[in-house]
Amino acid sequence: MTARLILAPMEGVLDHLMRDLLTRINPFDLCVTEFIRVVDMRLPSRVFHRLCPELHQGCKTPNGTPVRIQLLGQEPDWLAENADQACLLGAQGIDLNFGCPAKTVNKSRGGASLLADSEQLYRIAKAVRAAVPAHLPVSAKIRLGLEDRDSYLENSQALVEGGITELAVHARSKKDGYRPPAYWPMVADIRAALSIPVVINGEIWNSEQALLAQTQSGCTDVMLGRGALALPNLAATIKHKVAPMSWAQVLALLLDYSAQEIEGDKGEYYPNRIKQWLSYLKIQYQPAHDLFGHIRTLKHTDDIRRTLASL
Repeated sequence: MTARLILAPMEGVLDHLMRDLLTRINPFDLCVTEFIRVVDMRLPSRVFHRLCPELHQGCKTPNGTPVRIQLLGQEPDWLAENADQACLLGAQGIDLNFGCPAKTVNKSRGGASLLADSEQLYRIAKAVRAAVPAHLPVSAKIRLGLEDRDSYLENSQALVEGGITELAVHARSKKDGYRPPAYWPMVADIRAALSIPVVINGEIWNSEQALLAQTQSGCTDVMLGRGALALPNLAATIKHKVAPMSWAQVLALLLDYSAQEIEGDKGEYYPNRIKQWLSYLKIQYQPAHDLFGHIRTLKHTDDIRRTLASL
């Protein structure tokens, strides 16, 4: 039933190293970068290359999975300027973030906070669409509303009128955060009202939930975020019906990821990143609880690497 599987943007988690790892073992059709925050300037190329080093290789992961650059901001003209900059650097499409529920983002009127202003959504979409070459997609991600799940149709239609070509919907409000459940049936209203592709997202942890989300939302395309970190081959279990990875296989992935971090320029962030990943793995794997306990207080990359290698 699945037409496409998309790896969601997750700020501070799904960087290029994780995109590389997960697209190597899964049949993802597309990845979306962590958001690039736009305020009041045209950002230099180094900002785009830092968050999307895949720009150096045709905006694709090493295995060839396309990567779309996500922008977050509130000013239509500056978002358009930076969409133009991204495309000049080789971006193969632009995604607009109207779904992030983080307080630090929302207090500066970014992310999900814009769901309270459908006119501004329209203005942003129109400005960015005009700045992006016609043959490239401009997509957006929204939630069902801000405080309540009540503005999704108005916001969706405003974005389509502005010119977006695809919409991903996290099936909760900003106030809902990440608390279960996800309201997949509400997305069916969006799917019925729009003529563009609609992607279902939120609370998909296994292949059974993916099928239920598709059925209840009327969407075939699925975006995976936290579930893809909790079960690293989730996309493969959905599309190819393979068995979930064993803990031994997950440990091998953790070692692979650790080696990439150490060899790259992110060694100083590695301890926090690996602990964050383990916090998701604990949802699916009991041994991850024990491993997290072993490394929870460790602060140095070498100590964590040795602990992993000893298991």
